[in-house]
Amino acid sequence: MDATPSGKSSVQYQKIPEQTITTIVTSPIETFQRQQRHCSGNASPGEFPLSANPSIVLHVLTACNLDPQDLAKLEVTCLFFRRPAHFAPECELSLSELAALDMCRMRAIFKPMTDKQRQELKQMCGGSWKLVLRFLLAGEACTRREKSQAIAGPGHSIAVTSKGAVYSFGSNNTGQLGHGTTDEESRPRLIRSLQGIRIIQASAGAGQTMLISDTGKVYAFGKNSFGDAEFGPLGNKFVTIPQLVESLKDIFVVQAAIGNFFTAVLSREGRVYTFSWGIESKLGHQTEANDLQPRPLLGPLENIRVVQIAAGYCYLLALACQPSGMSVYSVGCGLGGKLGHGTRNDEKQPRLIEQFQSLNLQPVVVAAGAWHAAVVGKDGRVCTWGWGRYGCLGHGNEESESVPKTVEALSNVKAVHVATGDYTTFVVSDNGDVYSFGCGESSSLGHNTVAEDEQENRQVNVLSPKLVTSLKQVNERVVQISLTNSIYWNAHTFALTESGKLYAFGAGDKGQLGVELVANQTERPNPEKVEIDLS
Repeated sequence: MDATPSGKSSVQYQKIPEQTITTIVTSPIETFQRQQRHCSGNASPGEFPLSANPSIVLHVLTACNLDPQDLAKLEVTCLFFRRPAHFAPECELSLSELAALDMCRMRAIFKPMTDKQRQELKQMCGGSWKLVLRFLLAGEACTRREKSQAIAGPGHSIAVTSKGAVYSFGSNNTGQLGHGTTDEESRPRLIRSLQGIRIIQASAGAGQTMLISDTGKVYAFGKNSFGDAEFGPLGNKFVTIPQLVESLKDIFVVQAAIGNFFTAVLSREGRVYTFSWGIESKLGHQTEANDLQPRPLLGPLENIRVVQIAAGYCYLLALACQPSGMSVYSVGCGLGGKLGHGTRNDEKQPRLIEQFQSLNLQPVVVAAGAWHAAVVGKDGRVCTWGWGRYGCLGHGNEESESVPKTVEALSNVKAVHVATGDYTTFVVSDNGDVYSFGCGESSSLGHNTVAEDEQENRQVNVLSPKLVTSLKQVNERVVQISLTNSIYWNAHTFALTESGKLYAFGAGDKGQLGVELVANQTERPNPEKVEIDLS
């Protein structure tokens, strides 16, 4: 560019000779001889080009958080990834195995394990660190372990931040909020007695709360019995502040599930233990209702690793992780076909639900409602079974299903999360959309569609999955839904977003929504933001 007398710049163009399209296309193109790739010091072509720097490759594999299946594929396709890497002290391990081990070491529940415990876990999982990583990741994916979470319990609520702090609010007649009183709380209140303890998972039952720390300790408050009926006796005494469960001090616990008449916990190694409800051997053992000793759930699950448990009304589901794939076992009361075996019979020992093999579905998340159950498959399909009252199975009718059946109305949706309650079901898709179906009482479905012959705040039942449009208006991706799983309490629902914002709707008569209700209002039909940051 040159400056003109006026101070403005002008552009000078070079004269380029015109060429026809044919001339340009047919001009000879210089060819280059293809070079064969060689490993350093190896004349054989086809070797991995970075094999001279395996430490760099290991860093990349670990930093990218590759899926265990991808690490296995690398071993199959390239000798470089499956031969010993000669890194001390695990000299015999391949790069793929070392990357899997490094990623295992990043997990909170793996860090405190001794070398002996780690080797035992490795053998339990099939003798490979890739299988151990798969086991750990499967547990994190279905329980939001080490992430923020909200629990919509029967009349009270628990919220856990990503840093492990715990807030509680709602009904508090047995001290289930953990604040040292029996006063209700209508706003989220920090449980200060847990200061210095990082909580990674929470469970709420009728009048009872259980919290799991990152060191595997279990804290319980509210009713002091693990085997009470949901509606009835309230145990021998109340515990109003979090108290360490002494009977579990020798078990590293990662999840708890409170059902009706029993409680179950899952150990770090994938073993299931249950409290109570064994007087008729309903869980494979004989115990009293007030028994505080955990009993291992044996039978077919004795040597199988479990990654998630879900408790419903008198029954338990267990999501198992084996080298051959994922599977679901059920035990307990079979009323309504909710155990998924094609009958309504009870099962005193865990039994494999075989229908998933017929459906060619790999379960990754399980949910146990009061009378029905649901599963999300790895491919995003949703299956439901059990009592179909109010349309809670999502098949367009109220018929029951005694074996898992795919929800065809969600065939174009890739689901990643499912939650169930008392005849209600919620599904979260991979893009954050939320669908709900089933019983519309207490405004807990979030549709705000009122039947003509009902009161103003009562909703109609939904027989097929319906998009919860009210949650689209929050303009954030929803990652978790929690709803009340109780046959005696009016239901409320929480929607947790990716950024840690919490929205609530449904019944709020005990303050369990954590938001303010206007005079004479007992529920909220539309999602309301709870003033708490769970990020």
